Amino acid sequence: MGVMSTQTARPPVDLDWNTLGFSYVRTDERYLSHWRDGAWDAGTLTLDNVLHISEGSTALHYGQQCFEGLKAYRAADGSINLFRPDQNAARMQASCRRLLMPEVSTEQFIDACRQVVQANERWLPPYGSGGALYLRPYVIGVGDNIGVRSAPEFIFGVFCIPVGAYFKGGLTPHNFMTSEYDRAAPHGTGAAKVGGNYAASLMPGAQAKERHFADAIYLDPATHTKVEEVGAANFFAITKGGQTFITPKSPSILPSITKYSLLHLAEHRLGLNVVEGDVYIDRLDEYAEAGACGTAAVITPIGGIQHGDTFHVFHSETEVGPVTRRLYDELVGIQSGDREAPEGWIVKV
Repeated sequence: MGVMSTQTARPPVDLDWNTLGFSYVRTDERYLSHWRDGAWDAGTLTLDNVLHISEGSTALHYGQQCFEGLKAYRAADGSINLFRPDQNAARMQASCRRLLMPEVSTEQFIDACRQVVQANERWLPPYGSGGALYLRPYVIGVGDNIGVRSAPEFIFGVFCIPVGAYFKGGLTPHNFMTSEYDRAAPHGTGAAKVGGNYAASLMPGAQAKERHFADAIYLDPATHTKVEEVGAANFFAITKGGQTFITPKSPSILPSITKYSLLHLAEHRLGLNVVEGDVYIDRLDEYAEAGACGTAAVITPIGGIQHGDTFHVFHSETEVGPVTRRLYDELVGIQSGDREAPEGWIVKV
């Protein structure tokens, strides 16, 4: 397993909290649990950030793996908030079911996240910095194997990194372009958070960045007429007049916890109509604002979308729209503890 956890007091971290991006940082400890003989073990913390797995592991050959992303936030009173970890646990369980992997219980999932945050508290960005401690839980198929089948053993792990904004500049509009490539198949694994979906996005994402766009926008794989996802994030838009919050609905879209949180806040805090429905790429002029949302991105306003030879600008390429700003302030306020959270949304570490 490697070097095990120690409880020795550690010095403060020497980081500029205000300039954090979204990149790997080796923190102190991570959690590992093994599934053998039909059950997960109790799990443990370790200092070792290298996994030692069989060369025949199904995660390496057949993509039998899934992962999650969630954040811990420092509140003004010094306490630590986990944002809706039960929803991440439920989504990971759904991903495991789709890939024939053993599910991690909600209790073990949240306990593992708590342990990792507590063990790495010195890496948690301070209140007011705009940063958070990003947690990456994952499940992978391991063990000696070569045939196309479910693995004989599995690893459930959680590690963490301090992060700032996913897209540079924070809450500023970014431009995107549609891709001719598909992120997922119509009845494939698009709704599961599995690595293959992200591998498929690497080339179109790189092509978008080569053309100086933030990322690629994926259309529905069946007809290429409807917006589905924005890079690794979900899409939303605000209709002209600011009355309706709409987000695409499709079986090949990953169900974003941030998106469903925004749907709730748009309806219950902002009084908007909320719709999960079709967003046609040739009818973007119906929307006054648009954005990408997810755990990593939080909310990234979309300035404009390049589709073929047409470039459509929403509210502005430089200014954040008023409804997007209100949604962002409400969500971030809840995560940091500055605004009252709906029942069950915040779990204290």
